[in-house]
Amino acid sequence: MTKSKQSLVDSCVLLDVFNDDKDWFEWSSATLFKMASEYELVINIIVFTEIALNFNSHKQLENELGLLGIKMLEIPNEVAFNVSRTFKQYRKNKGNKTSPMPDFYIGEHAKHLGIPLITRDTARYKTYQPKLKLVCP
Repeated sequence: MTKSKQSLVDSCVLLDVFNDDKDWFEWSSATLFKMASEYELVINIIVFTEIALNFNSHKQLENELGLLGIKMLEIPNEVAFNVSRTFKQYRKNKGNKTSPMPDFYIGEHAKHLGIPLITRDTARYKTYQPKLKLVCP
């Protein structure tokens, strides 16, 4: 069966699973399992980077993602451009970071693709990508 729908997985959800998080493992693993039955699960290089600290090599991480059926997508230039606009809004809202945050790339990528984002860290997404469909607790 080929799944035509995709869902982007936020790094926090994967870290919950990889780290056997005492508070979030159950929700994150159950949600990934449920979503994988309907959607092709995908990540981008930002998520890959954020979860990489848990692994000894990129090959080990790629193998683990393969076991979970998670595919890697490239971030299009249009998404990167839109991140700059999101960051500009963040700065206008008195944000103090000096460069765009990973959540901006992840949210803009999911928004660009028109796909749901599996996350439990919703604050920035709800503020800066309010129309983004979130799968969250």
